[in-house]
Amino acid sequence: MSSSLGRNKGHNTDRDTDNNIMQKPTIPKGMRDFGPVEMARRNYIFDTIREVYALYGFRQIETPTMEQLTTLMGKYGEEGDRLLFKVLNSGDALKELSDEELLERNAGRFANKACEKGLRYDLTVPFARYVVMHRAELTLPFRRYQIQPVWRADRPQKGRYREFYQCDADVIGSTSLLNEVELLQIINEVFRRFGLRVRIHLNNRKILGGIASVLGEEERLIDITTAIDKLDKMGQEKVFDELRGKGFKEETLLRLQPLLMLSGSNREKLDKLATLLAASEEGLAGIEELRFILDHIETLDFSAELMIDLSLARGLSYYTGAILEVKALDTPMGSISGGGRYDNLTGIFGLDGLSGVGISFGADRIYDVLLELGLFPEESEVGTQILLANFSKEDALYLLPLLAKLRARGIRCELYPEATKIKKQMGYADSLKIPYVLLVGEEERLAGRFTLKDMQRGEQVQLSEKELLERFGY
Repeated sequence: MSSSLGRNKGHNTDRDTDNNIMQKPTIPKGMRDFGPVEMARRNYIFDTIREVYALYGFRQIETPTMEQLTTLMGKYGEEGDRLLFKVLNSGDALKELSDEELLERNAGRFANKACEKGLRYDLTVPFARYVVMHRAELTLPFRRYQIQPVWRADRPQKGRYREFYQCDADVIGSTSLLNEVELLQIINEVFRRFGLRVRIHLNNRKILGGIASVLGEEERLIDITTAIDKLDKMGQEKVFDELRGKGFKEETLLRLQPLLMLSGSNREKLDKLATLLAASEEGLAGIEELRFILDHIETLDFSAELMIDLSLARGLSYYTGAILEVKALDTPMGSISGGGRYDNLTGIFGLDGLSGVGISFGADRIYDVLLELGLFPEESEVGTQILLANFSKEDALYLLPLLAKLRARGIRCELYPEATKIKKQMGYADSLKIPYVLLVGEEERLAGRFTLKDMQRGEQVQLSEKELLERFGY
């Protein structure tokens, strides 16, 4: 009887804790796990970008995952503020809230009192904060790069994640447009190494300011730029409907239309635009900046397509000069890189007068594009180069010194841990795409020879230790 009761009790307990024991593990939407093959491909992207940044004299920094909300809020416009992940204060996060405020269910007010920190939205604002805090340690102009994850509370979809990596390069403390030219060269070189055909869309926020000025809507620049930034996705009529909804008159929209529909070469677009914006000093200054960039790019071996695109606005409110976005030509993925000039971002942290310009590569979107187009090199996925087969305790003892010698020479190798059948070990190597398997038995040990099998060709060759090292470049 007691045994039966015990079983019944056990059954009830299992049912009570079913949710804890049997719950299927998940991760938050818009976030992902990465296996060894994916990490090898991602590291190929990171390493390529890192190498090019280093070629141009950029040095690496890192900033914390979390920043004070006062650092982040108000730097990305209203839409950006809504997409910030806010972190509850440690301990009793509700202590600053009254019962009335809790019952009010006002998310904004709750966040203001219960959250002091947030996950970083991008790397640029934390970089500006870094510059202000470390100004005494920096030599200007300061060229930094940073490769770290960022977070946005956006709706997940293809090519858009809540956690993703950015690969930024910025120059701060210089107003020279040669910086823009060099950043465009970096973009060109990175995508050349990836074998990816791209188009760089280029505009200038001063031109957008000039457009607002000639329309007589200087105070509504943000409304105009936010709307026309959607032109490529929504089309002109829907963009104009959005502007109508914000109170813009038909007369204003009619005057805006020819500014957005300019055609011809880059030079022809700028010439036409100079006529249309003749009354705007700001707009003409933006045109001259783009002409400077074109003048210098045209002297270089530049393979990427470069297009003046007046519909490009970039939603981030801190840009003040040249702005750019990069799109792949052979797939409909959105922007895979972008950036621009910001004249006084550090001013919001109390350090005025430092102009900066930067770019950012979207590593996750680049990954999706390279995968879709089959542009990852096969060698980027290879981990172990040689598997040393293990058939006995004597084999393992004999092979360990060789394993150490191979690794000391930078050859990636591993010894199969169990002494087991050759079929299982070959299957292991084949599954992991290990290109070579080294076999040794009693006869080989006595002769000081090894059998090296090429897994792709199926060929085998007998080698001495010296010949083995020479075969792999030593």
